Amino acid sequence: MEPVERIRVVLLACGSFNPITNMHLRMFELARDHLEDTGKYKVVQGIISPVGDGYKKKGLIEAHHRVQMARLATESSDWIRVNDWESLQSEWVETAKVVRHHHSTLLATQQNDDEVDTVKIGKRRRIEEPECVNENSSVSSTRKDTPQLKLLCGADVLESFGVPNLWKAEDIEEIVGHHGLVCITRGSSDAERFIQQSDVLWENRKNIFVTREWVTNDISATHVRRALRRGQSVRYLLPDAVLWYIQQRGLYSAESEKKNAGVMLAPLQRYSTTS
Repeated sequence: MEPVERIRVVLLACGSFNPITNMHLRMFELARDHLEDTGKYKVVQGIISPVGDGYKKKGLIEAHHRVQMARLATESSDWIRVNDWESLQSEWVETAKVVRHHHSTLLATQQNDDEVDTVKIGKRRRIEEPECVNENSSVSSTRKDTPQLKLLCGADVLESFGVPNLWKAEDIEEIVGHHGLVCITRGSSDAERFIQQSDVLWENRKNIFVTREWVTNDISATHVRRALRRGQSVRYLLPDAVLWYIQQRGLYSAESEKKNAGVMLAPLQRYSTTS
């Protein structure tokens, strides 16, 4: 029996990463294992996309710091990288638009690769078969399927789909229906129940992959920031290089936690005024 060709997948994680923790990185590993264990997929890349300052979340430090910490955290990874496009935008960008941007980039990259392959094949045929050249034939390479892009998130993001004015219904449909979602659950979160209660998620349930982290791990960026501003150790909760970066620059103080206090989140501002 010939081996079944697996569908290539790129995982995209959007979020604050304020700061990035070991659990953020662990999510990528869990998602890759889950997808590849189905025998249908081959995860070829992971992308971390920190949100821009325009998101206006309480305690959100400057994007350039969060991007740099994410880069330090992924230095040892051979498949996860950081993309700063979202973080560089002057205003908050909807997650659906971020997904569109990266999907378009994948398509453009695939097209360029195909064009290069076509040229190489054409040259090789001219060298190997000079006497058989047919001017009416067209040289074309075997096109490789463009990798599927799937949004990687925690159960909290999945459940946030139900928060009024936080997401546009059409954006949820686009992300889940056209691309797909890989949701990592932990603790008492019940992603399956939320999917069952949501019509749009239920209709696209075959495009949602839920995997549970069975090793109890309640690391959250919120807990890390709290410990940091209280002078408590957070070693082994985040990569050493990230901790060093934080300590060298004195990030995450009681003062920084007040940033954007009393300010409405960008999506709530935008969708509340248009609803």
